[in-house]
Amino acid sequence: MTPEPLAAALADRYRVERELGQGGMATVYLAHDLRHDRKVAIKVLRPELAAIIGAERFLREIKTIATLQHPHILGLIDSGEVQGTAYYVMPFVEGESLRDRLAREKQLPIGDAVRIASEVAAALDYAHRHGVIHRDIKPENILLHDGSALVADFGIALAASNAGSTRMTETGMSLGTPHYMSPEQAMGEREITARSDVYALGCVLYEMLSGDPPFTGSTAQAIVARVMTEAPRPLGTQRRTVPPHVEAAVFTALEKLPADRWASAKEFADSLGGDGTTARRHDGRGVAGRAAELPSGRAASIPARLAVLAPWVLVALLAATALWLAGRGGPADPPMRFPVDLDSAQGVPSTAPVLLTPDGRTIIVHAVVGRRNVLLARPLDRIDATVIPGSEGANRAFLSPDGRWVGFSAGGKLLKLPIEGGTPVALADAGWGGGTWAPDGTIIFTKSYQTGLWQVGAAGGDARELTTPDSSTGELAHWWPQLLPDGRHLVFTAYRVPLDRATIELLDLKTMARRVLVQGGVMGRYVASGHLVFARDRSLLAVPFDLGRREVTGPSVVVVDDVAMNYSDGFAAYDVSSGGTLVTMPSQVAGTRFQVVEVSRRGVERVLLGTPDLYQNPRFSPDGARLSLDLSPPRGATDVWVVDPTRGGRTRVTAEPSSDFGALWTPDGRDLIYMSERPLFELYRRSADGSRASEQLVGGGHDRILGSISADGRLAAFVMSAGTGELWTVTLQGAPVERRYLTNSFYLAHPALSPDGRWMAYDSDESGRVETYIQSFPDPTLTRRQVSSGGGGQPLWTRGGRELVFLRGDSIMAAAVDPGSGSVGAPALLFAGPYESGSTWSEARDYDVTPDGERFLLLKWPSGNQRRQVVVTTHWFEELRARVNGRP
Repeated sequence: MTPEPLAAALADRYRVERELGQGGMATVYLAHDLRHDRKVAIKVLRPELAAIIGAERFLREIKTIATLQHPHILGLIDSGEVQGTAYYVMPFVEGESLRDRLAREKQLPIGDAVRIASEVAAALDYAHRHGVIHRDIKPENILLHDGSALVADFGIALAASNAGSTRMTETGMSLGTPHYMSPEQAMGEREITARSDVYALGCVLYEMLSGDPPFTGSTAQAIVARVMTEAPRPLGTQRRTVPPHVEAAVFTALEKLPADRWASAKEFADSLGGDGTTARRHDGRGVAGRAAELPSGRAASIPARLAVLAPWVLVALLAATALWLAGRGGPADPPMRFPVDLDSAQGVPSTAPVLLTPDGRTIIVHAVVGRRNVLLARPLDRIDATVIPGSEGANRAFLSPDGRWVGFSAGGKLLKLPIEGGTPVALADAGWGGGTWAPDGTIIFTKSYQTGLWQVGAAGGDARELTTPDSSTGELAHWWPQLLPDGRHLVFTAYRVPLDRATIELLDLKTMARRVLVQGGVMGRYVASGHLVFARDRSLLAVPFDLGRREVTGPSVVVVDDVAMNYSDGFAAYDVSSGGTLVTMPSQVAGTRFQVVEVSRRGVERVLLGTPDLYQNPRFSPDGARLSLDLSPPRGATDVWVVDPTRGGRTRVTAEPSSDFGALWTPDGRDLIYMSERPLFELYRRSADGSRASEQLVGGGHDRILGSISADGRLAAFVMSAGTGELWTVTLQGAPVERRYLTNSFYLAHPALSPDGRWMAYDSDESGRVETYIQSFPDPTLTRRQVSSGGGGQPLWTRGGRELVFLRGDSIMAAAVDPGSGSVGAPALLFAGPYESGSTWSEARDYDVTPDGERFLLLKWPSGNQRRQVVVTTHWFEELRARVNGRP
């Protein structure tokens, strides 16, 4: 913000004179307080930071700071909001910052350094006792007024901390400065204690005495790496006049583990007084003395002890070490496990394969970025993940043997794409994905949700069917193939429901003979340690596997306790490189968590369910007082819930072993019609209060994807998924009778019957992109109109059938409809926002609307923390062998 708009907005209280400077978080202006005739400093948050925190949220946080009254804390005079950002006002300090003085003098007299540190410690102790942690102690935030220390910027540190590290990272900002950041703060721990401030003050005092912070480097990553692995140089060797008890006090403050530091800032200050306590505690050595005792040649053992490292530190330090160790190889190298952040990901789809390039150096993972499904590439020797250009819409990816190509399905095609990005190359028709890649470029893949394995050449062309699921044994599909090293055999999952009936089988590509290897497992992978790894109940198991005889030679053993799984397709989020690096996605990471909000037609939002969870398919009850939702628990199947947002009550309507989802209310509000995966999507009915048992309406043969219920409750419209979508209806009164309504060889979805029963709205991709249409009902041959232009889907009727609303990206659109003629007006924007618009062919809708068109029920992308991490384990084979062989 330039001074002119600020001056104009605050003209009744302050006269803004000039800019004093800019920092990473805010811009500071000198102003004159007109009411009290004094100089003040006004700090205005950077717009991008204000957008993350929210001006109102910042002002709430700052109220806590206003209560801090201490002679060494720079007080708060005023705060407020101006042009979408927040500001706060402090007394203007005539003097300089500690940073200014250090820049001029380099090293301070020992007495001045100890006195300033003691004054800062007194301020911190007071704040800590009032429940406030500063989080950003550094020379820039310590002002010197007549030589006395004043600690500034409590407010911005607290508010920014509460905003969350992931969202901060998206702006390129981070809370804390690497030179003064405690190890636990760098690792992104949510619970930061007073001992983190003690650590930072120890860094500041070290710099006042020596002229440099305890750890320096050319990059932030280099600095933090040294923070985690090195001991500071002894002060006595740099400045012999530093008293031993002061040096010991500083090194206690700089301990890596919070529990080893001073318990309070007061204790730190007291130790600087020279009573000898500190010297006795550390035997005159401090951490420097103990660091010197570390044996040489133990570089590989250091990372294994650093379980508290920050995700970005781990990428900078541990991942680089991991790559070095991977290059060395050898059975003596110990496993090393560390998390890797996917900071740019808004979410992770529930079916989100995570892949490792063959050399084990780069992770490829499905993620939601900019609210679009893409592939992220995260090299382990870099600190950030990047979107692979051309991967938009990617689904169920797999890699070529040389790691140069990634295959996936998108837009109903099997595609391949250079791993560095580019233009995808279409290979075959395939709306599902998941495959394995032979060295000659041949790809074996799953063509659709209910097929066996197919094969296509490296350049594309006609695909050839290899296997057909045996429905007599309950097989639904053949998924997740992996070629064995001999190139003739592969393992795949013969999917059945429930999953304890699924099998992992061996296929001979020459004779096409099949043989069961594992009962009750999915997504089997042969790994070079001589084992077959597979998933069961969100755990990874392993069995010894004789590659020559292609036989399992021992019992299965759990080797990883927690891995994300999707029970609907037998997916498990893990991969293993040939060199023994394992990557897994924990179960709580997969899926995207949303808030549930109600938004007025004019875009005014009201939060109904503020705690983000794995919600889908929000629907108003007919009276608008309750809502139904799909909710996926951390473990187990998805269920339908009914929630009363006003009273806070909630009822779990379904509790079957199968996944139940996509519910719609009957017009009387008594029952819910929903889909149940058994193993195909079948339609069921149950009372909304769960008092009556569920009853099947229709099922078998193909998936039935529920779309709408007629206003009189007599019909339900659904999609019969048989390659492409067909629109059908089924009667809900009396014996169920199914009738085909419309098919046109394109993908049809989200059918919605008009209130008067004369029109069917739906969306279709026949024009090359998804558009919304209406068509006469029950006879589709009479009239047809296109409603949307420029894209749009998931239509719903409002205003007695005189309006159709639909989604177009982030926007809610509305178009007037004449119920008699079916003529349609030009679509108009109602509002837009950070709301889920889902995939075009999702099994349910991402929103709902009241019959009058005034209130919308939406899933909102939360602005707070949703940490997205995968876990990397290097040299995993030794640990794997030990577990399978029963060794600890």
